[in-house]
Amino acid sequence: MEAVLTHLRGAIERGEYAIGDKLPSEAELCRRLEVSRPVLREALRALQVMGLTVSRTGKGTFVVANTVEDPTFGDYAASDLLEVRRHVEIPVAGYAAVRRTPENLDHLAHLLDRMERETDTTAWVAMDTIFHIAVAEASQNPVFRRVIEEIRDALARQSAFLNELGGRREQSNREHRAIVEALIDGSEHDAVEAMSHHLDRVETTLTDIVRPAHMDIPTEGGPEA
Repeated sequence: MEAVLTHLRGAIERGEYAIGDKLPSEAELCRRLEVSRPVLREALRALQVMGLTVSRTGKGTFVVANTVEDPTFGDYAASDLLEVRRHVEIPVAGYAAVRRTPENLDHLAHLLDRMERETDTTAWVAMDTIFHIAVAEASQNPVFRRVIEEIRDALARQSAFLNELGGRREQSNREHRAIVEALIDGSEHDAVEAMSHHLDRVETTLTDIVRPAHMDIPTEGGPEA
């Protein structure tokens, strides 16, 4: 899927598909690129998240931009989402370290164990959002939980995007483990540091995915293996 995405993104950035152009049909792209329809559809969804294309029901996929600016996850731009997460989730982790209950810790530990064993990406993404809600619950402030629940869909979309294109799952598990260990220790400082590091890595991975990739894009034929 990454190779297909790189190929299509490159074609758009080079102007082979100009703004306003309709991409070839799914059947035609599958034939040209020699990939299955599910793989192609994942790549097309990623193009939409990046803001390069839009899908119009019954009409096809159209190019709307030739450079990646700011991916959108549900109702929120990635930059807006990350800004809010930094201002909310970092202090929340600190409060949670001070206020967490044994029940909160048991819930988080159980979630971590399940996430580290999970092999299905969709199931893991669902638990990822539950994890961040659980940390907010541990702060004992219902407003924080409500804020995280408001952006739950966007968090899930972003998580799926980063895992499909950035291979974030194992790294994220380690970062989540560090957050929970800080909560267990009751260390406000360590919890704040662990959540800050987690969000730094989210931002870095996102930047790596959306930055211009002209040097890596094949200019002829199908996507590279």
